[in-house]
Amino acid sequence: MTTPDGPGAVFRPTHVVPPDGLPAWEAPDATRPTTALDAFLPVRLLSRSGEWGEVLCANGWSAWVDGRLLVAVPQPPPTAGRPAAPAEDPGPLLAEAADALDRYRRAVHDLAADRADTGVFREAVRGLRAGIVIDGESAWLYDAAEERWMYADGSRLAPYAVVSGPGAPPAPQPRDPQPRDPQPRDSQPRDSQPRDSGPAPGAGTAEPAHEPTRVVDRPPPEPGGR
Repeated sequence: MTTPDGPGAVFRPTHVVPPDGLPAWEAPDATRPTTALDAFLPVRLLSRSGEWGEVLCANGWSAWVDGRLLVAVPQPPPTAGRPAAPAEDPGPLLAEAADALDRYRRAVHDLAADRADTGVFREAVRGLRAGIVIDGESAWLYDAAEERWMYADGSRLAPYAVVSGPGAPPAPQPRDPQPRDPQPRDSQPRDSQPRDSGPAPGAGTAEPAHEPTRVVDRPPPEPGGR
């Protein structure tokens, strides 16, 4: 395989397209789609722009794709004097998931112990996002920073699925828990106690899309009828 870099130049892919293929765009703009990339197509990652990745194919054609879903190609050992790049391991995502779970657990405990009302609870968990599924040696971890699910086999991570397409607005980030008064709610002045009066202002109530289902008794069939 050759590239436009020059005659006889060897095409060295850095990634391959995932098994389901990838949509492609002419530019990092979701309104300019182009020909999709085939599954397992070797590509070279040229640049990144947020979630977008500019890739080059062996025939010299380039396009922009969701760079989060590209599967990295294992690279040969580095030459002497070059430090080896550390392999991506699931440790950091596992730590983030544990921290998010602990923050949520503390907020739930404070609410159940009447040390915080629903308003304080909602503020404590606002923007908090975490996800983890463990099945034996396999694990699926949610990467909140990249808005994607990663698959881990115990030693390294691989992209599995994304939550939204490239160029989407970033997800809200969790706020650091604010120090709050440890004094029980019942001992505070009644006028200072916020009450949970239902949905937040402006939330509204969704109208049903159709009439409720009704159960109707069917009459017995007439003799000789069907």
